[in-house]
Amino acid sequence: MAPPDPALLSLNTATVRAQWNLRQMIEGCARHGIRGISPWRDKLAEYGAKEAKRMIDANGLTVTGLCRGGMFPAADARGRKAAIEDNLRAIDDAAVLGAHCLVLVVGGMPQGSKDLAGAREMVRDGIGTVLDHARGAGVPLAIEPLHPMYAADRACVNTLGQALDLCDELDGRASGALGVAVDVYHVWWDPELARQIERAGEKRILAFHICDWLVPTTDLLLDRGMMGDGVIDIPLIRSWVERAGYRGFHEVEIFSANNWWRRDADEVLAMCKERHQSAS
Repeated sequence: MAPPDPALLSLNTATVRAQWNLRQMIEGCARHGIRGISPWRDKLAEYGAKEAKRMIDANGLTVTGLCRGGMFPAADARGRKAAIEDNLRAIDDAAVLGAHCLVLVVGGMPQGSKDLAGAREMVRDGIGTVLDHARGAGVPLAIEPLHPMYAADRACVNTLGQALDLCDELDGRASGALGVAVDVYHVWWDPELARQIERAGEKRILAFHICDWLVPTTDLLLDRGMMGDGVIDIPLIRSWVERAGYRGFHEVEIFSANNWWRRDADEVLAMCKERHQSAS
């Protein structure tokens, strides 16, 4: 398979979160010729959405996404209301940035709960509550299914099929207001992946995130690999999303406490560029 278009590389700020602030990330992308950036909200808060937008525009970057909204389930009505309000703020910030989407990491079960079905209902209701605001703001919402190991605490939507079921229920017309983020780290294992990517199609696939799954994995959250260092057939999955009609950015998102977060950030960005071409 031919290498991807290098102009489609985007940096998710998680990849160098330990080394740089948002300004450094923006300037680093420009310096390395990386045309896309996807900030996390903690980094965005360093400057605020308006100043971040000014810096991003001044460096000629595209905001491929904002991470993250979601975390809808809560133990009581007050907690659920607070989650809704936080998501509305995230939507407004994404609109200021001109982000291609707001990524939703939907949340797991409230602490002490064993009601997985109930958590999924709260996710559905939460997305339904904020969807009109997002639609009015021009911000597509991208549900990101997370690997099942996160079902309890981070995301009770764990397969692309589950995420698409929510899209069908809440936005049956496939208006573009609600879709999915396909992160290879979370979905590579799914035997239904090819079929579900085809089902999603161009209208539903809003983001494509890349990294690799290391063997052995030493930390369930903070030990992602650089593309090519693990077991995921990233070019194959890319071929599926492209066949489905996706023509957007390829966003590198690597949480790596003991490796990539300890390296010089310019070295990390250079490696992202090289591996995007050789292993993606």
